[in-house]
Amino acid sequence: MHRIQPARLKPGVTLDTIAPPTSADRMQQSSAIVRGKALIFWDLKIPGKKKKLDAIDTDQITPSADCVSESLETLDERWKAGAFRYLMPGFRARVHRGETFVIAGDRFAIGSSREMSPAGLKAIAEEVGLQMVIVCGHNMGDIFRRNALNLGLHVVQSPDAVADARDGDELTFDPVSRRLTNETQRKTYDPAPLSAKEDEIRRTGGIFAAGRREFKSSVETTPRIEWPDEAVARGMTSTEQIVWAHRVDKDARLERGSTLRVYADLLPASDGTAPFAIHTFNQITGGNTIDPRQAAIANDHFVFTNKEDDDKQTGIGREFARRHDIGKPYYATPGDGIFHFYFPEQGLVYPGQFIPGADSHSRAYGAYGAVGMGVGSTTLGFGWATGYIYFTVPKARRVVISGALQSWVSGKDIVLELLRRWGAQQSQGMSVELVDANKQLPIAYRNTIANMMAEAEALNGIFAPDEITEAWYRSKGIEMLPYPRFAPGEDAVYEIDETLDLSDVMPMIAKPFSPGNAFPAGDVAREHLTFDKAMIGSCTNGSYDDLLTAALVIRAARKRGADRAATPFVIFPGSGGVARQIERPDRRLDGESVAGVFRSVGGEIRQSWCGPCFGQGPDALQKGQRAITSFNRNWQNRMGIGGEGFLASPAVVAASALVGYMAPPDELGLTWDPEEFGV
Repeated sequence: MHRIQPARLKPGVTLDTIAPPTSADRMQQSSAIVRGKALIFWDLKIPGKKKKLDAIDTDQITPSADCVSESLETLDERWKAGAFRYLMPGFRARVHRGETFVIAGDRFAIGSSREMSPAGLKAIAEEVGLQMVIVCGHNMGDIFRRNALNLGLHVVQSPDAVADARDGDELTFDPVSRRLTNETQRKTYDPAPLSAKEDEIRRTGGIFAAGRREFKSSVETTPRIEWPDEAVARGMTSTEQIVWAHRVDKDARLERGSTLRVYADLLPASDGTAPFAIHTFNQITGGNTIDPRQAAIANDHFVFTNKEDDDKQTGIGREFARRHDIGKPYYATPGDGIFHFYFPEQGLVYPGQFIPGADSHSRAYGAYGAVGMGVGSTTLGFGWATGYIYFTVPKARRVVISGALQSWVSGKDIVLELLRRWGAQQSQGMSVELVDANKQLPIAYRNTIANMMAEAEALNGIFAPDEITEAWYRSKGIEMLPYPRFAPGEDAVYEIDETLDLSDVMPMIAKPFSPGNAFPAGDVAREHLTFDKAMIGSCTNGSYDDLLTAALVIRAARKRGADRAATPFVIFPGSGGVARQIERPDRRLDGESVAGVFRSVGGEIRQSWCGPCFGQGPDALQKGQRAITSFNRNWQNRMGIGGEGFLASPAVVAASALVGYMAPPDELGLTWDPEEFGV
């Protein structure tokens, strides 16, 4: 059983040979005033430059094709070249001529964990001897914000400064006080404050210096996980109980807004995020003093593209794994699976764990009762070196999922409806306690809901372990779990407490360019929206149960004469294990296999990887193409430059593939029967 381990020294290394921190590791950040001009992202949908652009996601800051590192020596070359490649093609030149105060609206840099974005932006200014300052409004993407602080990229959240800014304004920033001044308008702004520890890390050299300062003592310390007693736990959410148990400093107070050190049970990366994490680990440890702690790497992003530069990138992680003797299941080779499916399947994820993963959809681990959260590569590399990360305790909200599941409704429909209701504000970076009040949501549904807390802009979402969780582990042959069972405390405090009544939820389809832009699938069906591809799978809906659901719809539709997909129909299993399982006969399908049912209507089974979900590989959308998918993001250019992605459940995607336009299974004349179609 996977458990937290103490640091393991390399042969020939002793504690005495590990160098103590140097004076360079205690350097203070420069106090020189930063000067520059405004570079404003205007919302061009609103004429007259009246509003700054909201919700600029990291896919727009650094397109996926530019999230490539061909070597540890040239990490940021592609990141700089790709910055705002499509949103503002002249961005790099404008920064070089002094427009170094990047100004955008609310929810800047939401989405991916790609630390390529802040690193690339910072490097663009530094290559001409300048410093960049990001100025945005409310609710900056939480992963981007932490990444920026780690790297020393100045970030300021000030809605008033954003509202006042105009093209050409001269601005200054005081890195000591973090005060921003619009010199042209003679206005001064105090930004949203940082926690004391965040500010300390920012002022004293960032995450590399912090790691070098703490490395030796972290190696000397054996991790201890101590759960709160009943009286203490009574006032805590599930997330807070796990964080409390995993505190490095056992006397540290757990208060919302405070930053503390928290031991990690697992620190997974993808082939895309691993290189920068490896660089960080080497910078902190020297690269040859300890084995990386709690490390796991899955090759699931850049593996089937047949591009030489992608092969070089995956080679960095492969060599790191070889050098440090990281084997399966901690190192997943191409085709083994997408890590949010593969690592739980391999018995590395359990209830009660704290798992910061270098992929925003690491939030999926909340389905299993763990704190899964997305972090950047430098946080992950710091964790590989020390065994813990710095964590700022978020506000909490609760969603009680009650009522009875309606016809054809699955986890995807539930989360799309939730995102629709939350609107532009989404979850505001809170931790979300997800309560399955009637114990009716299987792990496949919970996985989708927790996974898409990334799109909800939550720090994490968690289902406390219950009978459904334990039954899932028993089905895997796991009877004993490493941590005690827990539940949210009766006196836990939530900033927002809400109920989602499933009797009001129906099959949904999210239109471009937001998962929250969701509508009842029946209403969309009346529009007869056609598409070029139908795709099922990814880390959101790639489990056996997800694919079985789609196969059950197809099998029933065949009996009514719908026996051929109208467009290319492609399936991406969540893991190699799922890929093998769908080739086996299933009694629910009268002895056919899931894969056989897909192939019978023209479906094609692909390798297990992330490819077209983020616009990579031969199945990515081309300009002008449209797809209906069970993926988790449909932002602009996400599934391919100039393509449009629509999001739906596996059942709706399967039905649409057969009908030829976007529609729920009812459109095929199918009548819901929980015995026939339920999972």
